[in-house]
Amino acid sequence: VLRRDRTEVQAAVEAVGAFFTRGGSVDWPAMLAGGRRVDLPTYAFQHERYWLDAPVNVGDVTALGLQRAEHPLLGAAVELAGSDRMVFAGRLSAASQGWLADHAVHGTVLIPGTALVELALAAGDRMGCGRLEELTLQAPLVLPETGAVQLQVSVGEPDAEGRRTVEIHSRPERDAAEAAWACNALGALTEAAAHPAPAALGEVWPPQDASAVEVDAFYDGLADRGYEYGPVFQGLRRAWRRGDEVFAEVALPEEAANAAGAFGVHPALLDAALHAMNFASATGGSGTPLPFAWTGVTLHAVGATVLRVRIAPDDARGAVGVELFDQTGLPVASVESLALREVSPEQLAVADDADSLFEVEWVSAADGGSAEAGAVSWAVLGDGPLAEGGEVFADV
Repeated sequence: VLRRDRTEVQAAVEAVGAFFTRGGSVDWPAMLAGGRRVDLPTYAFQHERYWLDAPVNVGDVTALGLQRAEHPLLGAAVELAGSDRMVFAGRLSAASQGWLADHAVHGTVLIPGTALVELALAAGDRMGCGRLEELTLQAPLVLPETGAVQLQVSVGEPDAEGRRTVEIHSRPERDAAEAAWACNALGALTEAAAHPAPAALGEVWPPQDASAVEVDAFYDGLADRGYEYGPVFQGLRRAWRRGDEVFAEVALPEEAANAAGAFGVHPALLDAALHAMNFASATGGSGTPLPFAWTGVTLHAVGATVLRVRIAPDDARGAVGVELFDQTGLPVASVESLALREVSPEQLAVADDADSLFEVEWVSAADGGSAEAGAVSWAVLGDGPLAEGGEVFADV
């Protein structure tokens, strides 16, 4: 155990300590004569970060003939020649956007639906369409533990009513040369001016006649159902019920609040606002439902770090309406209707497996096929030289 750069005493104590941590038995009074036991704190040690969260450097995209996207989740934008269409590109990874790793469901890290809404709204705003008329999720967008996901947000040309399509696609960066683009969401954008903001929430908070709901063990309960949210996504602070309505207060932790000004509504804050749906009679209870279809999403203010939330049932669509306000009761965002859909661990496992696509494989009867003895093994369509030995369908 002797080391050239250590004293004999230090080397011996370190060796005995290593032996003890590996399950060995040590006579500590004899080893450390004159020593005494001390009590350690019963609480977790407090850690404080001093590292600066520097933005991801994407270089000067204008040198490549592209435009800056001016968004934390997007790196560049390009106008498609000969049209009024635009494509926005980005790259997502746990290394670059570490807060996204705090959103896991059934053990799989998913890009939250609120991030896809934020991407669609940001792209629409650049095209003069500030209202997300609809957005339907098509496939989960899984964030890999290592590597990155390439992202594209495409905005189409306006129709006669000024309505534009929006599409969000992704593919794993490691297989970019061979992997096909997967469609994660489809929707439509319109101008926001024709849709007024909801009325202010009012000066009384919490609302009168609303009953407080216990939230201390809320995220422990969600974890039991498969929602494995880290600190950035654990933003629910208080909640109340009034009949079928649910009210809540949500906030971003300090490390995420510093970046909130770069978003319309930070996806983690909007996701936390939706957690209050678990207290609604129409959407709460059991299972692992996730946001699936968004209708009528409009921003009225940007950069919020704290929100007051009102959720009301939309019985006609089997969904809920969501209204978000700042701490003074002024509107921040509104969602006319949001529908949920249950997701299973099996669905996410398939989405997370890059090699999960089915393929056609020939299995001979001798190797395990189910052909029965004496059965015809092939058929011929039309009349020809290959007809011998098989059943012929000359008129097909």
